[in-house]
Amino acid sequence: MQRPQRYTISVLVSVVGFISACSVGPDYARPALPTPSAYKELAPAKKTQAIDDVVTRNWWEIFADPELNALEEQVDINNQNIAQAEARFRQARALVQQTRAAYFPTVTVGVGITRTAPSETARSSTSRNNQTFTDHSLPIDVSWELDVWGRIRRSVEASQALAQASEADLEAARLSARAELAQDYFEIRSLDGQKQILDDTVVAFEESLQLTENRYRSGIASRGDVLQAETQLKTTQAQAIDIGVQRAQLEHAIALLIGKAPADLTVTTAPLAATPPTIPAGVPAELLKRRPDVASAERTLASANAQVGVAEAAYYPTLSVDSQGGFESSSWSKWISAMGRFWSAGFSLSETLFDGGARKAQVEQANAVYDTDMAAYRQTVLTGFQEVEDNLAALRILADEANAQDDAVRAARQSLAVTTNQYQAGIVSYLNVVVAQTTALTNQKTAVDILGRRLNACVLLVKALGGGWKAS
Repeated sequence: MQRPQRYTISVLVSVVGFISACSVGPDYARPALPTPSAYKELAPAKKTQAIDDVVTRNWWEIFADPELNALEEQVDINNQNIAQAEARFRQARALVQQTRAAYFPTVTVGVGITRTAPSETARSSTSRNNQTFTDHSLPIDVSWELDVWGRIRRSVEASQALAQASEADLEAARLSARAELAQDYFEIRSLDGQKQILDDTVVAFEESLQLTENRYRSGIASRGDVLQAETQLKTTQAQAIDIGVQRAQLEHAIALLIGKAPADLTVTTAPLAATPPTIPAGVPAELLKRRPDVASAERTLASANAQVGVAEAAYYPTLSVDSQGGFESSSWSKWISAMGRFWSAGFSLSETLFDGGARKAQVEQANAVYDTDMAAYRQTVLTGFQEVEDNLAALRILADEANAQDDAVRAARQSLAVTTNQYQAGIVSYLNVVVAQTTALTNQKTAVDILGRRLNACVLLVKALGGGWKAS
């Protein structure tokens, strides 16, 4: 090759390389969102403990319940929603590799053997077409679109961001399933606690009925007192039986979460005994790094930004390099030989001169998608702040309510004891005993319900804080 030709090619390659270093479209920068300095509902005493010391990847262990731990460990293995999210993540990663492949040339090779017999009318005395012949070919084609304007780079950038969003979606699915399982589990424990209270109350009511019947046979109590005692007993027995319906449904829901048939799972019966742990919330700025749904929304926004560049690149010409080479011969013995070699090379530059406004519409559409994803990102962040505040408030208020309810339970028990003694002494009617019994039972059930709600609020707060996951 002559020196001027080499110089021309070198200049062309340098110019193309310089242009390729630039990409059309806006460069992405994570949007800065207004973030409060502290949570409104966060008690000052909870700010001293580091959030990472409590809300870890295995956050359910803070409840110190071995059966809950065993169930949570099965979620990641058998939950089918998580399996779907994991498969979508693998699809997104494969799409990144597929998009990256456009950086490189496409090389194809083929083998062809053609036997040709010209027609009688096409033959001439001076043409090769007078005879039947065989053509052997081994062509190798190389085509390469140069990424001059960054269309491919922006496409890769978009697919990478979507893969990261898909990974965050996978973590969000895990967190959601685990939080739902913990909520169902504590609801079962709350029902078990209420069932125990009802069973204990049934025993007490049976004794009360026996006492009333003895007094009736002695002529001290009326038949109405006996009927009231019997009604109270049977109503409480019915309430204890009715709890089994909701408990069975919650047990079936847990089986679904761990990927089992309901017949293959039995949650042992045990009263609610866990103590709500103290969960530090940190500062609101940390929430942007801890919640997988926030990370997914931000990565989706980054992908939309890159797609704007892809749409804008359509305004610029496309530069492609095409070459072909190989071997061709009419003789099998001379097919792969120096004389049978052939080659061609060249480049093409194409530009769309008129498309009826299609490219403009595509850019406008990409910008609109970006604006949509921006609003979705901001909404996700605001929703995250709301969920943390909601559950901080719930924990604070329910703790005060639990203290008041414990006092109410103690007072109701004392009132029942006093009223029962008064009835035995003939001072009050049995109706007073019924009212005192009902009040005591209702307050005990309410106390257990409040404890269950506090544990559920703890689970929801952990979920709102991202469950120990970090965007890094």
